[in-house]
Amino acid sequence: MRHTYKIHGMTCNGCRSHVEHTLNAVEGVAHATVDLEKAEAVIDMDGHIPLSAFKKALEDDGGAYGISMPGEEHEHHRPKKQKPRGKGTGTFYCPMHCEVDKTYDQPGDCPVCGMDLVEEVKANIGGNTQYTCPMHPEIIQDEPGSCPICGMDLVPLKTDISAEEKNYKKLLKKFWIALAFTLPIFLIAMSEMVPNNPLYTILGMKYWNWIQFGLSLPVVFHATWMFFERAYRSIKTWNLNMFTLIGIGSGVAWLFSVFGMLFPDIFPAQFKTHHGTVHVYFEAATVILTLVLLGQLLEARAHSKTNNAVKELLKLAPNKAVKLVDGKEEVIAIDKIKIGDLLRVKPGDKIPVDGIIHEGESSLDESMITGEPIPVDKKEGDQVSSGTINGNQSFVMKAEKVGSDTLLAQIIEMVNKASRSQAPIQKLADRISGYFVPVVVLVSVITFIVWAIFGPEPKYVYALVNAIAVLIIACPCALGLATPMSVMVGIGKGAQSGVLVKNAEALEKMNKIDTLIIDKTGTITAGKPSVEKVVVTSDDYPEEKVLQYIVSLNQMSKHPLAEATVAYGKEQGAEILKVSEFNSVTGKGVSGIVNEIKLALGNDRMMEEVKATMSNGLMNKVKIEQQLGKTVSMISVDSTVVGFVVITDKIKETSKKAISALQSLGISVIMLTGDNYDTAKAVAEELELTDFKAGMLPQDKLNEVESLQEQGKKVAVAGDGINDAPALAKSEVGIAMGTGTDVAIESASITLVKGDLQGIVKARNLSVKVMGNIKQNLFFALIYNTLGVPIAAGVLYPFFGLLLSPMIAALAMSFSSVSVIANALRLRNADIS
Repeated sequence: MRHTYKIHGMTCNGCRSHVEHTLNAVEGVAHATVDLEKAEAVIDMDGHIPLSAFKKALEDDGGAYGISMPGEEHEHHRPKKQKPRGKGTGTFYCPMHCEVDKTYDQPGDCPVCGMDLVEEVKANIGGNTQYTCPMHPEIIQDEPGSCPICGMDLVPLKTDISAEEKNYKKLLKKFWIALAFTLPIFLIAMSEMVPNNPLYTILGMKYWNWIQFGLSLPVVFHATWMFFERAYRSIKTWNLNMFTLIGIGSGVAWLFSVFGMLFPDIFPAQFKTHHGTVHVYFEAATVILTLVLLGQLLEARAHSKTNNAVKELLKLAPNKAVKLVDGKEEVIAIDKIKIGDLLRVKPGDKIPVDGIIHEGESSLDESMITGEPIPVDKKEGDQVSSGTINGNQSFVMKAEKVGSDTLLAQIIEMVNKASRSQAPIQKLADRISGYFVPVVVLVSVITFIVWAIFGPEPKYVYALVNAIAVLIIACPCALGLATPMSVMVGIGKGAQSGVLVKNAEALEKMNKIDTLIIDKTGTITAGKPSVEKVVVTSDDYPEEKVLQYIVSLNQMSKHPLAEATVAYGKEQGAEILKVSEFNSVTGKGVSGIVNEIKLALGNDRMMEEVKATMSNGLMNKVKIEQQLGKTVSMISVDSTVVGFVVITDKIKETSKKAISALQSLGISVIMLTGDNYDTAKAVAEELELTDFKAGMLPQDKLNEVESLQEQGKKVAVAGDGINDAPALAKSEVGIAMGTGTDVAIESASITLVKGDLQGIVKARNLSVKVMGNIKQNLFFALIYNTLGVPIAAGVLYPFFGLLLSPMIAALAMSFSSVSVIANALRLRNADIS
């Protein structure tokens, strides 16, 4: 009998393997096969087994996964919460991304690898902030101000320590306890190497063994008991990991010692000392556990540095602002700001929220968001972003986005999500890790057997010690951390440089890009077009009337060119008329009816669509302007072209330098624009671009991407408009200008905050640095285990008489993970400019 079921909650191959093992263990199941891609389980059974039996099996195993009949609605199963180790205020996830982007509400251990869950750094922008006096902590207020007792400025109240810091302090306390009891055990054990051991004049070896046993109890059952809990859970769920090896290795050493004291007569002479007592390994077990605890402690401290970029971004958010109420200044908490509020920003202050300058002007330091150190001049009507720093002039701004809607909050959220994403290269590490622990256990067993048969006397002692050393030195943890640590630090580095990466996959793919497609307006050019002039060709339609028609039509459009003409018309005092039957044709222009007159405004294809006629003289004038690299929009009245508007859009200063840098990296740069051929050619010649296409509609851009991909090219697309969205989504890597539309940003996997092509150079360099760092980590982790395990097994003993102590193996294992994290942290200082 065979049935197919839907499986819910699987995110990786480890999940698939685990569910398959659990289902096969259900009584009556002949064979169960689980498919991760289809999220299905095909189960062969001897007789009918109710669905409830499978549900119970999965729930009893932790409740992380669910099962249902095909088509049946299923409530998504979240993993059961691990035993809390303190209250947390954020979201917790596994640093090794064992379950990809699965998160937990409370701190605990990862159910797959046993690692401590890491707390995501959350933006508290817009959250409730309380204030206290540094001299009188009993004073707590909801608003900033001065202390009613001493007059000092109130400071934000730190209401809670991060779960990360709590975990570190808890581990530190346990480490000191473990060290305090392990040190005397170690000294007692090492005293055997002293001639005429003075300790034996006080008590016999038998009693010193019992003292070691007593001292080991706080280490095993308090300070490091969590390692055994994790080892037990890993075996129960068959998610074998680092703690499986540690638990077995140190557990065997400790239990062997206890049995050796309680039942010495059952052991052969090889296991006994000349005093008649059995060799005990309390010092090996406790030193191993203490060193592993030290490794966890160092790891916890190193982890806190991997998300320093987000923490630095959080520091940019001010906690108070100056609001103007009826012309008077009033200091308010940042979370009290509402959309439309007028805020006074004084010299040196941080911009509290996103908005526009309502009154005044200044220079702003935007380096913390764009990565560019040069201050940016801002005037009335210009956009300002939260977290940037005002220069030496005061101005009034109008709040437009507050709380989680601000650019700073969105950057932090994007960095957090991207840091939890999984790069394709990590699948290699996952596959290796899946076989790693069983292979190590097998090698340990073989080591014991070989030493027991061929080793020197005492054979069994050598066999036991070397088998334990093999278990202890192997560290799948370093392999698992190799990719996510580099991704987390690299994405943070990118955010500080104005390059926002949506996921790790995009970061990896950027390294392989060989073709870049770029838009013109807003990507190569500044995206801030301005009207140069309006040209008319008929006395029946003077310039004022033509401008009035242009402005009336464009008031309905959100295109940058339209907004430029509307702004120009308002400056000239043009009256805006009511438009009916308005229609916008992407990539062509707009049309409508004004006072029963049919109007159309746009490029030559728009004129063709409305079948508008144009004199040769007018056509020549248009061509001259286009050959100068300017954009021309023609206006027709009742199917006759009566004039045109000339719009200029300055090429960004960084565009030529960036394109040259990309070409030097071996990337082919192609410009695709909806503008006419002459304008596109003029821009291409100025930038020394040999490959460009004009008159491209959104579908044309998409077709071009698909055509290049069919040729085997790895294509990235950079754009800023709605017309770029299809191509952005289709490409291997979509790059959106942060100054562009929300649709373009949503379709892209990389966003450049400043919105210039130099950001693409940074993104490419960042990708190269991160991928190089990942490969270094994987090499270190693999070579470490490739060399470490055989040495621990004793391959050097026949040639050099060298053996690796389990205690040295534990020290090496503990520092292997720390070394991987330390290597990843080097990315914080990488030059990606």
